[in-house]
Amino acid sequence: MSNGIVSKSTVLRAALLVGCAPVLFATPAWAQDGETDDQAEASGNVIIVTATKRDSTIQDVPFSINAQTQEDIQRSGAGTLEDLSRNVAGLSIQNLGPGQSQVSVRGVSAGQVVRDQPGVKEQVGIYLDESVISLSLFTPDLDLFDLNRVETLRGPQGTLFGSGSVGGTIRYITNQPEIGVTEGQVEGNLNLVDGDDIGWHMKGAINVPLGDNAAIRAVGYYTQYAGFINAIGPAGGEDVNDGERYGGRIAFKLDTGEGFSITPRVIYQKVKANGFNRQEIFNLYANPFTIPTTVFDEREQYLLLREAFEDETLIADMVVEAELGGVILTSVSSFTSRDILVSRDASALTGSVSVDLGYPDAAVNLPSNLRDTTDLESLTQEVRLSSNYDSPLQWVIGGFYSDTDRFYRQRLPTPGYAAATDATLGAGTSAAVANGFANLDSPFNSDLPYNIEQLAIFGEATWSINDRFDVTLGGRYYDFEEVRTITTGGLFANGDSGQVDRTSSDGVSPRVLLSYDVTDSVTLNAQASKGFRLGGVNDPLNVPLCNAQDLALFGGFQDYNDETLWNYEIGAKASGNGFYANVAGFYNDIKDLQVTLDAGSCSSRIVFNVEEAHTLGFEVEVGLSPMAGLDLVFSGSWVEAEFDTTLPGALTAATGIREGNRLPSVPEFQFSATGSYEWPISDTADAFISASYSHVGSRFTQPADQENNPRTFVSNLPFNGATGNAGTTVDLLLPSYDIVNLSAGIDMENGLSFQIYANNIFDENALLSFDRERGGRARLAYQTNQPRTFGVTARKSF
Repeated sequence: MSNGIVSKSTVLRAALLVGCAPVLFATPAWAQDGETDDQAEASGNVIIVTATKRDSTIQDVPFSINAQTQEDIQRSGAGTLEDLSRNVAGLSIQNLGPGQSQVSVRGVSAGQVVRDQPGVKEQVGIYLDESVISLSLFTPDLDLFDLNRVETLRGPQGTLFGSGSVGGTIRYITNQPEIGVTEGQVEGNLNLVDGDDIGWHMKGAINVPLGDNAAIRAVGYYTQYAGFINAIGPAGGEDVNDGERYGGRIAFKLDTGEGFSITPRVIYQKVKANGFNRQEIFNLYANPFTIPTTVFDEREQYLLLREAFEDETLIADMVVEAELGGVILTSVSSFTSRDILVSRDASALTGSVSVDLGYPDAAVNLPSNLRDTTDLESLTQEVRLSSNYDSPLQWVIGGFYSDTDRFYRQRLPTPGYAAATDATLGAGTSAAVANGFANLDSPFNSDLPYNIEQLAIFGEATWSINDRFDVTLGGRYYDFEEVRTITTGGLFANGDSGQVDRTSSDGVSPRVLLSYDVTDSVTLNAQASKGFRLGGVNDPLNVPLCNAQDLALFGGFQDYNDETLWNYEIGAKASGNGFYANVAGFYNDIKDLQVTLDAGSCSSRIVFNVEEAHTLGFEVEVGLSPMAGLDLVFSGSWVEAEFDTTLPGALTAATGIREGNRLPSVPEFQFSATGSYEWPISDTADAFISASYSHVGSRFTQPADQENNPRTFVSNLPFNGATGNAGTTVDLLLPSYDIVNLSAGIDMENGLSFQIYANNIFDENALLSFDRERGGRARLAYQTNQPRTFGVTARKSF
């Protein structure tokens, strides 16, 4: 604030970075001149935190966490988790398109996972408050409006959060219904992207008390996304990747005031995109070797068919808390339903196969639409008990159960393809390879129903040896079973008929944490913790598409084991009058890393275990308030993420699994700096300006990209004037990039505020990941970021 040494946003951010995210805001002890921790607690200046699944103060939580608060989100103009990640040390996002970003923390990453690998499990757990919403391939693209904060818990969280949190956990924490309070906010935005397409949004939230013991909170939003990718070809156009997101949530809370509360909630959201942020450099139909030749501009692609992405999500959850003497009983029940469609222009993929099979140009030129659909229903239940008394021993113990049904389907409708097949291979060929699937014009069809059941028991206890030294011990036992059935048909498929595969495992994930208060303002932490990711079974290769070399290399991989990780960490946190600092160093010893590989011409992807890998590094976050109204925040991380195993023979060059090679998608260095200044312009209004700079280092999309790089792809197949005697050379090292954002605004005492902003002001064309279709024989491209964007936002709080 303008009249204090430290602004509210800095106090809150500092508190979160040095300890854990608060449930409520209060000025911490270091912001009070001469006030001790005991005095702060007595006066109510305590931040209560819940990342350990029980209430505790910041000083009692001995592991590294970052939180971006509601004010941070609003002032930065962030609309996605990817936007927020640039300001969080150790957090990396691999952008694969709307709703398909993949998250890694502290360098724990195993390669690009895309739409046709539904069996792969996530490495970072995603939670909405208490409810797990993680889903491999499809990180939920949640709207950030009316959030209290977004937390990043670094390091494995297997003890309290289970499978999928091997690298860390991200929690979206929403504002909860408040009893006895009437409040709300409306927000409107208008933005111009790339100078030629307009986006906008309208959002609103309201909290209404219902008598003395209940309240309801409702949120609604609609966003129209501007496009920035242009397309050439028969289905071309400008800004083809525009879209929309709309939805809301409504929560009801009843608190008897006698130690019992119940909070049921319903969330609905739908995301739609009309295309993907793909910037092509080669396409079967348009490239430097065809007649006429084609060289793509920035943010340009070729389309025979328009593309689409849809994600419809419904979540219903309920949290019940009851005080039972010296124990708090908490029950968290959650049901999630998601329907996802990824509709891609697969004409180049199908066409490249047709060239290889010797079909005439009329067959190669047929439009082909690959439709991936995912239908998910998941039920989870957690029950836990936690201590609720003043004692040197604080503890939590609980059980977790989940049952997930996931049905994944692929279809490749290509009108006219059956006739082309029969004309070349003989009458009735298309019917012979259909294998029970009705559409003879779809050369690939698959049904993959999954059922995954998990059962876990977990517990954690902290013993305060004295006023300065705490020891925490925790553990989780898990039991997991996955059953899936695979049925495929079509000219490109193997004809798998109802093949059933089962995977099961169990194990224990322990954690030990030490915390020592050197002084009232300096704390040292150390921990050893284990995380795990469940194993699975690979889909059979598309053998009819494989050349002999790829079939020999990749044909022997079937199932893969659980991935495990031991994290060893030391850290320090310090705070004082107008500053905070959070430093941590870590080493992760990874066993059976589940690496994702592109099986080249087979148009398949497989997962297999790499025996040993590691990540090590350090992260730093510092906040300063050198004068009234001025806040400076710096964060950065350096990570060495490498394989410690070399595969034998030809597999080394084909997979990139070589000792010393980098793990994919992880920048070695990442840094951000943010500065804001706030000052009064009248008795009832403050103005502010803010600037942020972020640097993301170079990365590889897949492990094999660092072998024989720059690499020449055999991409110019003999078609449309190309001879097939040359290839396209690509440097697969994704270059580092820098993003600069600016904003300014006015906050009025009556709750009205205005903000203008410019994001990516230097129009950086960042290459976020490398996209190849059928090993590069069909298409080569990059996923790219949103270009320069100008916008204005108005808010009214009441």
